[in-house]
Amino acid sequence: MTIFWALLRRELGTFFLSWTGYVIIAAVTLLTGGSFIQLISALSTNPWPMPVTQMFFGTYFIWSIIILTAPMITMRLFSLEKASGTFETLMTTQVSDLQVVIAKFMAAVIMYMVIWLPLLLDLFIINQYSNQAHAMDYSIIGGMYLGIFLTGGLFLSFGCLASALTRSQMVAAMVSVAFSFGQFILAWWVKNQSFSADDGWQSQILSRLNLMDQMIDFARGVVDTRTVIFYLTTTFLFLFLTLRVVESRRWK
Repeated sequence: MTIFWALLRRELGTFFLSWTGYVIIAAVTLLTGGSFIQLISALSTNPWPMPVTQMFFGTYFIWSIIILTAPMITMRLFSLEKASGTFETLMTTQVSDLQVVIAKFMAAVIMYMVIWLPLLLDLFIINQYSNQAHAMDYSIIGGMYLGIFLTGGLFLSFGCLASALTRSQMVAAMVSVAFSFGQFILAWWVKNQSFSADDGWQSQILSRLNLMDQMIDFARGVVDTRTVIFYLTTTFLFLFLTLRVVESRRWK
């Protein structure tokens, strides 16, 4: 475990001991704050039909943040070290491939969750200066951040895989963005389809890909264990493939 924590601190240092992490945090804070201002201005003094968190996560704006931030965080994890030659040096030390993959992924997840912490300030302001007293409801906040965590884990795990496949950060970012955007388009298509329990298992699987409605459920504080299992299994799948890519260097 000592080696793992050393690797994790090393990866976190690349985010928080440089301008990279703070630029990402500032950009996301500016975007989320601006989106809440536009949302509240559009509603004006009209009654709000639902919690502001549900309205925010029901917009396409939230997905633009996820689609862009996940590749920005993961594109350098493996590709930069491969390009600079430090990756081979790292792998010759007394660390396992699994420790390296998990440490890099955990650092990406921690960074990803940190950039969403300023969102609590927006909710606090809404809670203080509006009649939306449930804006800071613990069940809503817990469900909201669980959705952010699970969705981010899915996109970050694929970003790790994309970064492990190439030496170019730009290529890794483009592949990760393409995957994230493809998932968004697929979720949008599934959202506009109508499935029932009699449509068969294929339709039930497709319904699990409706990430938009799932995020709205999380923002309402509703947690479906089937959705949680879907996110966890797909995340573990991409991490397993990343591990196999890292291990493949021994076959060359």
